[in-house]
Amino acid sequence: MPTAIEVPEDLTGLDEAIAQVPNNPAVFLLWPREGDPYLAKTALLRRRLLRLLKEREKPSRLLNLRHTVRRIEYTLTGSAFESAILMYELARRHFPKTYLDLLKLRMPTYVKLVLTNEFPRSQLTTHLGRAPALYCGPFRSRASAERFESQFLDLFQMRRCQEDLHPFPEHPGCIYGEMGMCLRPCQQVVGRDEYLHEVGRVEEFLKTGGHSLLDTIERARGRYSEETMFEEAARQHKRYEKVQEVIKLRDELARDIGRLHGIAITPSAAPGAVELWIVREGHWQAPRRLSFEIQEGKPVSLDGRLRDILGALPMRQLGMRERQEYLALLARWYYSSWRDGEWLPIEDFESLPYRKLVHGISRVARGADVQVCAGPPGPASPPS
Repeated sequence: MPTAIEVPEDLTGLDEAIAQVPNNPAVFLLWPREGDPYLAKTALLRRRLLRLLKEREKPSRLLNLRHTVRRIEYTLTGSAFESAILMYELARRHFPKTYLDLLKLRMPTYVKLVLTNEFPRSQLTTHLGRAPALYCGPFRSRASAERFESQFLDLFQMRRCQEDLHPFPEHPGCIYGEMGMCLRPCQQVVGRDEYLHEVGRVEEFLKTGGHSLLDTIERARGRYSEETMFEEAARQHKRYEKVQEVIKLRDELARDIGRLHGIAITPSAAPGAVELWIVREGHWQAPRRLSFEIQEGKPVSLDGRLRDILGALPMRQLGMRERQEYLALLARWYYSSWRDGEWLPIEDFESLPYRKLVHGISRVARGADVQVCAGPPGPASPPS
């Protein structure tokens, strides 16, 4: 809950009230007597409020709201990430028509596999839609997404043209068909079923982060080696290395968003605690606070506390617009130079890597100079 300061009309005690405000990072609202509030975030709350509300002896061009404000609301934050999330949620509530412009929040780029088309294709997009599609992202930049799309398409024979195809034998085709890099459905060289089989291979490649293709090549390489067909095995090994190089082009957060799971760990404004920001299936979940305080005079293991917090985590499904905006905030934080805290990717919430979580939490707590009481070790994590 935010802390509120009511400002009397005669401004009595305003300066004293501001002097009692902590000089910590925060997000705050200044409510005027009429009109919309002033929303901002700051690294030093008291100094910022003094700048906005202090009585000035001389006229100045700097913004001053001293004689218009009637209430001050603020929430202390422990990290830049928490400030960004809180700022977004307040802006969305109080400025529903202009909050994206206010936050200067740009949607990141995704590689989209368009499945509604009769002959599916890929394209780059910044919009998550409701129609059937696979979205791989978020990428660091459009250039990064373009590079990955171009390279992974070289591994398959899916079309690259963007037109809605009306196949006929006399279709002029394109250079990729001539080079054997497309099945040429436009010229009816293959039927729709055969083309959809290739699209299915692409879909599995994106869903599994490339492992579906790597596993197929690895099996073929092993079979050729057993049959002493060493030239063919060497060729498969080169294909394997090429696929690995393509996978490395995928940015760290980029994956099928239906399989985007992870936890961001950041310092907390509360003493002796860290904040856990949870993403599951690309959906933003309610954050959790992990406190290191001793309970009933006995230390409790971090492993045990994490199991209590995350063991029965309810799944929250967001609308498509809200989902992509939270992912935009995550991408902005993760790919930024000011990232504070750690991001731990998770393969499956049914088998959480508690040991890695404990190590990540300990590193963040040490960086924030938080005293961690680890307590006795908890039960071993289940095998993944």
